[in-house]
Amino acid sequence: MSELTDEYELLSVEIGEHTERVATVAIKRPDVRNALNDQVRTELKDAVAAAESDDNVRVLVLTGGEGTGAFVAGADVTEFKDRGVVEQRNASKRPRIYEAIDNASIPVIARINGHTLGGGCELAMACDVRIAKTGSKLGQPEINLGLIPGGGGTQRLPRLVGEGQAMKLILSGELIDATEADEIGLVDEVHDEDELDARVYDLAESMATKSPIALEFVKKGVKASSRMGLEEGLEYEAELFVQLFATEDKDEGIDAFLESRSPEFTGK
Repeated sequence: MSELTDEYELLSVEIGEHTERVATVAIKRPDVRNALNDQVRTELKDAVAAAESDDNVRVLVLTGGEGTGAFVAGADVTEFKDRGVVEQRNASKRPRIYEAIDNASIPVIARINGHTLGGGCELAMACDVRIAKTGSKLGQPEINLGLIPGGGGTQRLPRLVGEGQAMKLILSGELIDATEADEIGLVDEVHDEDELDARVYDLAESMATKSPIALEFVKKGVKASSRMGLEEGLEYEAELFVQLFATEDKDEGIDAFLESRSPEFTGK
């Protein structure tokens, strides 16, 4: 299987730096506050795929490079200037980085360490959990350019915060701080800078100790809740549950519980 390595020009990669089986991928374009261009998107897609197939990685933390004041400050608008409909349609073909993260078989945590705007907000929304640093700004300001969100903002944002809040943010282009984002459900937790890493990696560690197969099935089940009707979703959940009874991890989990010890899951 391929392994996640620090072989990228615009990303930095750490594995096990903070806790075992947790990889951190940071976008590093400090001159443009980590704005997403084609190269960043390509490298991120590759890194996500490599993390999924790396036996040493069970959880991925996505963040912005330190010292930039941003998670991702949006798309690189300079790439839009001379594009027409055909060029942009080709650039927008799925699967994009948003789908790669959304569909990843491992949990992805957004460590929001600064401005998270436009495509950056859409990138964070594609993650499974969003933990933000106090003072971070979030929003979808595309309307100010005569555009609308094109990376899932009109779809994921109302599912997270409700239609009214999504309309308010997208139609106005206004930015909100992390505290308000937490209040409306756009982020899941907010912490001061000196507490951010402790919380992000405590949570990542608690996930990384679990069965990789169960983690994947949890993601499938929870995401299905907003994409299926209730009855269809309940059937899907039941089928996922039953399938886990064919795994060695289920046997290990039950044995460890009955023997009052910590389980050692292998992903089989």
